[in-house]
Amino acid sequence: MKYAFFAAILVVTACLGPAPVAARQICSVPLADWQPRETLQKKLEAEGWTVVSIRSDDGCYKIKATRAGGERLEAKYDPASLERVRREQEEDDD
Repeated sequence: MKYAFFAAILVVTACLGPAPVAARQICSVPLADWQPRETLQKKLEAEGWTVVSIRSDDGCYKIKATRAGGERLEAKYDPASLERVRREQEEDDD
């Protein structure tokens, strides 16, 4: 009986497959190469965004912003190039 229980758990686990791993983006830019937050804020404002916050997270700039129509943006940007860092899931969706 004991072995049947463990066998059933193994079968269920095998059917479910591996647990999804959270997509992480980590920037690896030396601090000396970071552009100022104000530069990123000006770039986003020129694109029509109102920046709510900019902070560092995993070596990237993490921003929260909104547009006049209520659209929200939460994204990470490379602190040297100020380009958006895409998550693996976003790349797969394209």
